[in-house]
Amino acid sequence: CMAISVAVPVGEETADKLIEELIPRIDKLRVGPYTSGDDVDYGPVVTAAAKENILRMVEGGVEAGAELVVDGRNFNLQGYEDGFFVGPHLFDRVTPDMEIYQKEIFGPVLSCVRAGSYEEALGLAMDHEMGNGTAIFTRDGDAARNFASRVNVGMIGVNVPIPVPLAYHTFGGWKKSAFGDLNQHGPDAFKFYTRTKTVTSRWPSGIKEGGEFNFKAMD
Repeated sequence: CMAISVAVPVGEETADKLIEELIPRIDKLRVGPYTSGDDVDYGPVVTAAAKENILRMVEGGVEAGAELVVDGRNFNLQGYEDGFFVGPHLFDRVTPDMEIYQKEIFGPVLSCVRAGSYEEALGLAMDHEMGNGTAIFTRDGDAARNFASRVNVGMIGVNVPIPVPLAYHTFGGWKKSAFGDLNQHGPDAFKFYTRTKTVTSRWPSGIKEGGEFNFKAMD
């Protein structure tokens, strides 16, 4: 659930370079059953319906005008033709009005949304109804600090692709990526299984002088 499904390169030069670097990496991905050992990068999706939905959304992205740079629609794994294996896909020039941007595909599909500036890229995350996790990749510490401070998302990565914190921190998103009033793990887990009791006490000196029913000013 924390896999990067949308990449937002800032600037045309950066976007072109990213696509150029991604294509050969994707072409080398090894798809197959995990029984094959360590020679597999990823296996099948969970059901035939999941596979059908992924391919449907890919078709929708093409029809909406996105550029399908790596096309895995005709992927066929020899010996496992009836399996739920889906080839890798890479979209470029995806726009926020497209379904492949608005909905999580839960499959081997990466969409690239080109942004003209840092503020435009930040706005994409800020304006989305979901807010589970996001990451920024930069060598600029000021940009990283600004991003982490401003973005309205529950888990942030700085040069970390999967921003899931260690278990002694809380795990959870904001906006429609949240359920209930607490997150998982960490301090919130203790809050879930316990109830808060607040005791307000005062032990004044001089009780032997008699009872008082007013609050004394603090010295």
